Amino acid sequence: MNRQDVERIITEYMRPIFGFALKRCKSIHDAEDLSQEITVRAFRALLVRDDVADMGKFIWTVAHNALSNYYRDTAKSMIGVPIEEIAELMADPHSEIDVEDDAASIRRLQIEIAYLSKLQRRIVIAYYFENRRQADIAKELDIPLGTVKWHLFEAKKELKRGMDRMRKAGELKFNPIQFHSWGINGSVGTKSPDEFMRSALNQNICYCVRSTAKTVAEIADDLGVSPVYVETEVEFLEEYGFLQAQKDKYIVNFLISEPTAELLTMQDTMYRQAAGLFANDLYDELVSSGILEDPDIICRQTDEPISLTGSAKADLNFLLWSLIPYIAAWSGEKLIDEKISFEEAATLRPDGAHNIYHATVVPDDLVLSEDYVYLKNWSGPMYNCSEKQILWQVDSIWSEQRLGNAGLRYSDEAKRVLSLYEKEEEGPLSKEEYAWLAERGYIKTTGVHDGNFKSSWQIVILAGEEIQKKLLAVGERIKENHQAEFEALKAPYTEAVLKSVPPHLKKLKAYELQFIFHSDGWFLMHCITALLKCGKLKEPSQEQKKALSTLIIHK
Repeated sequence: MNRQDVERIITEYMRPIFGFALKRCKSIHDAEDLSQEITVRAFRALLVRDDVADMGKFIWTVAHNALSNYYRDTAKSMIGVPIEEIAELMADPHSEIDVEDDAASIRRLQIEIAYLSKLQRRIVIAYYFENRRQADIAKELDIPLGTVKWHLFEAKKELKRGMDRMRKAGELKFNPIQFHSWGINGSVGTKSPDEFMRSALNQNICYCVRSTAKTVAEIADDLGVSPVYVETEVEFLEEYGFLQAQKDKYIVNFLISEPTAELLTMQDTMYRQAAGLFANDLYDELVSSGILEDPDIICRQTDEPISLTGSAKADLNFLLWSLIPYIAAWSGEKLIDEKISFEEAATLRPDGAHNIYHATVVPDDLVLSEDYVYLKNWSGPMYNCSEKQILWQVDSIWSEQRLGNAGLRYSDEAKRVLSLYEKEEEGPLSKEEYAWLAERGYIKTTGVHDGNFKSSWQIVILAGEEIQKKLLAVGERIKENHQAEFEALKAPYTEAVLKSVPPHLKKLKAYELQFIFHSDGWFLMHCITALLKCGKLKEPSQEQKKALSTLIIHK
């Protein structure tokens, strides 16, 4: 660029350059020195350049670089320089910082701003980065002007403290956990339970505060992520009751189990022995008593196509796959020492859910014996009610997985099944309704829907209150006979589990422990496993898996 053009440009920018320096320097003398340094740098650079597309961007980049040298020379580092001055460097997106110490300091400042509270962060950004008046900020946030000023003052102090501190990431940054499984005891709301642990971040936030309450900043340090991301997820989890606020700290409000090999072996031994006692006695009495011939136990399950004339009846093995888990879960309610109610233990969530949420973390180095019985692909017992009937179901490794079929939430599907069952009692369903039920294994059909046609429910139906009482009475007698043995098995396990639970969650865990050997998924699974091992129960056929362990119970 020719000298005459450079002199014209520098003359045009001299007053703005001096104003820039005066605002940022400690004295007029320093401002004069700095403005001269900026002018000389810009003059020399322009003489040898012909490619400056944006003159304003170029001049202010030179100015910021000269300013950063000024700060370095006077303060040796940006740490400790007033926040207003560092903010000016950060506010200009065109600034090309070329001093490594300054760039590192600015990066530190950016990190520390993220550690401010949400309100302080909004005020700092609005004032220093958006150049907005304090009065306007107060009006937008609907807070007094004095509160804005106080937060700006506190934010400066907090930022300086943060920049003088060395932050250390916790182990979760390098070795994050992942929930092995999670589920609920109770009802779901409008949100799927999966939504709440939708990310590794959410899972690790909860794990981080499983036993000790921490601030958002402390959680962020442990996880090695920006507090801005943590803050958003913490608010979501706290709103839905998965975290509990304790002043400015948060602690988990659901059960996270991280079992040891010793505890799992104790659990496996307890259930194995209890199921061996109960399941064998139950099987023998159901088979020998003749109760399975009761006409109120209805099931037309068949592996063959159904006939227009005949009415097939399910085989004994299929009936027992449904009745044994049902009786194991529901019998002996009077034997339960229910000191803690569901209402005391469960969380009522904003989406209408009322449940107890629990998750499991399995250590990488966990080693169990080869015959340990795992709770694989197990969901149950699950039940949904209408005014007239209950749909009761267990899903397992032996059944065809039915949860979430066709993208539906299980409770929605269950309600539709009950609705169609009741509707068919009044008359035939539509072709589409039969097709929907048949696809899911609840029903079989034959013939032409508008002509020769027959439908047959493939699940077990308990058609009267009397048969329910008879079945559950069998289970109750057996549990009473073994009650002393059950209590002896349960006592050491209960004590060991409660010792492993953080104090604030002991009541929640104690509620669940009340139902060991009753509506307890581990007990039901061990009952089935025990009968399979001794050959009393047989593996279901492929066709039976769709309708396995499913009942409609008339109220």
